[in-house]
Amino acid sequence: MRVLLTTWGSRGDVEPLAGLAVGLREVGAEALVCAPPDEEFAALLARVNVPLVPLGPSVRSVVAGPRKPTKEDAFRLAPELVAARFATLSAAAEGCDALLATGLMPAGARDVAEKMGIPYVLACFHTLGLPSKHFRPGARPGTPSPADETDPRVLWEQDAQRVNALYGEALNTHRAAIGLPPVDNVRDHVLTERPWLAADATLCPSRGLTDLDVVQTGAWILPDDRPLPADLEAFLAAGEPPVYVGFGSMAAYAPKDIARVAIEASRAQGRRVVLARGWAGLSPVDDADDCLVVGEVNQQALFRRVAAVVHHGGAGTTTTAARAGVPQVVVPLIADQPYWAARVAELGIGAAHDGPVPDFGTLSAALTTALTAETRARARSVAGTIRSDGRTVAARLLLETAGRERRSVSV
Repeated sequence: MRVLLTTWGSRGDVEPLAGLAVGLREVGAEALVCAPPDEEFAALLARVNVPLVPLGPSVRSVVAGPRKPTKEDAFRLAPELVAARFATLSAAAEGCDALLATGLMPAGARDVAEKMGIPYVLACFHTLGLPSKHFRPGARPGTPSPADETDPRVLWEQDAQRVNALYGEALNTHRAAIGLPPVDNVRDHVLTERPWLAADATLCPSRGLTDLDVVQTGAWILPDDRPLPADLEAFLAAGEPPVYVGFGSMAAYAPKDIARVAIEASRAQGRRVVLARGWAGLSPVDDADDCLVVGEVNQQALFRRVAAVVHHGGAGTTTTAARAGVPQVVVPLIADQPYWAARVAELGIGAAHDGPVPDFGTLSAALTTALTAETRARARSVAGTIRSDGRTVAARLLLETAGRERRSVSV
């Protein structure tokens, strides 16, 4: 059996698909991935021998410029991605038994699957994009909305209108070209009534948060047995566990002077620093030997050996740190990151920074919380509840889904 997996987004959108591809291989299926052509994504997939079919422009070319992407940029990118999906997925899906899509609003993926007569699955890594009549986006269960705020149903309708404005014309133009009727609500069409949630139930419980029939598989974790670089091993061995600081692909969104603020706050706690360069190009503030800059490394191995992880609150980084049992400080910048920051604080496994721009005082306070013995003990306790079999659960479900479709066609 052959499955096509597709996404367009940052490493946090691509690495789970690599994990799922490995899970599919482990249960006897073949997978290929359609994803952005960024060099690091190609290297990631090549490391686990998963074929990459390039899709659309590189993510780094879109998000790693000197300024944040604008509304105009979004309206240029959306139809470009729709066109790329129709062209690329139509060819890549030949001979496939199912198509799973995730990442930035994958309009076009379901339509290709529909034309080819194969099952389509939409997967997400959090619940914030899933519509609900009862809860506001990002609200916790049981938290009432103030009476003077807009009804959640109105907000979700506005969200549907926003997605239609971005993707509707391009999607329906391409659907018409392959003989498919138009769709009225692009968001709901893409999501389906039964989306999959590739997130751990401890970190991201879904019960009661949406009206959709969510299938929660657990996170699609890619096993990583790579050794740490020699200079990093030497640095770790030379003293007490350092603080890790990294903001992943948050290039244009990374707070100004975040490297300086984080290094100074860590030093104030008597800690050394491992600084992840990332797409923001973080660099040390001086030549002192208590700070080491690293590129892309095995976070699963590294996080088990640090005192705390300071990061942006991506789903992948949050899950990796939680599995490692290491306290976290989350400085949320955009999208789902405030949710992950709140969950870290609610679970007692770290601290959520209030807002996206820390200074020495605010980050020091958050680090103080994260580095307490109580937080460390709680982080270790929660680590034992994080499941590691999500990729296998999802792989088996995909095979079952494709198998049911083939049986129904044969009948």
